[in-house]
Amino acid sequence: MARRPARPDDRAGLGHVIDLIRETVPPLHPAGVPFVAAPAAAALLGRRHPWIARPAWALAGASALFFRHPSRVPPTDDGVVVAPADGTIALVDEAVPLPELGLGDEPMQRIATFLSVFDVHVQRVPITGRVESVTHTPGAFLSADLPAASSENERTAMTLATGADGAGPRIGVVQIAGLLARRIVTDPVVGDRLSLGDTYGLIRFGSRVDLYLPAGSDVRVTLGQRAVGAETVLARLP
Repeated sequence: MARRPARPDDRAGLGHVIDLIRETVPPLHPAGVPFVAAPAAAALLGRRHPWIARPAWALAGASALFFRHPSRVPPTDDGVVVAPADGTIALVDEAVPLPELGLGDEPMQRIATFLSVFDVHVQRVPITGRVESVTHTPGAFLSADLPAASSENERTAMTLATGADGAGPRIGVVQIAGLLARRIVTDPVVGDRLSLGDTYGLIRFGSRVDLYLPAGSDVRVTLGQRAVGAETVLARLP
């Protein structure tokens, strides 16, 4: 039997449904593919044995949830610094930046975002700039919501020079491992030009991201506030 030609409104309807699905179900970060594929394969192979299949499907679903990578729309204002991650604002204070950031020994504004295991765990570029340094430092695995985690835990610190020619204020962004985190992924290398809101890394599982901002920055968040990576404005540079 001949197939009925699709009408234009049919295609539009199907395309609309697909768009709705894409907006509702966020894509998977590439780093999460093995964590979803392995238990899914085990579930398929053990489908005749519920005691294997059900836990395997549950693990695949939990991994897909953890490694979700939703699209975000960053603000267009100049000079704003956005949240580098989803989570809760755990610290708003002043602190001497970590030595590996190369930002001197004078206190800077610090904003820490704590990510629970239920938050999106990709990290976003907080402000457009050029990468000056990327330094990984081994360390402990204290609970990421503790102040000591900033200097004691395993971490990767990145320094960004802002401005069109890299001559603007410099900021530091630090990915910090937590109790369950055992892997920090940082994609940029020195010299890369990063754009506001782009995904640049990932921490698994449970973590924290600290921002070090120049003195005089206008902080726009408070302790305990929820932040959305790439969208919530944390501060405006001086």
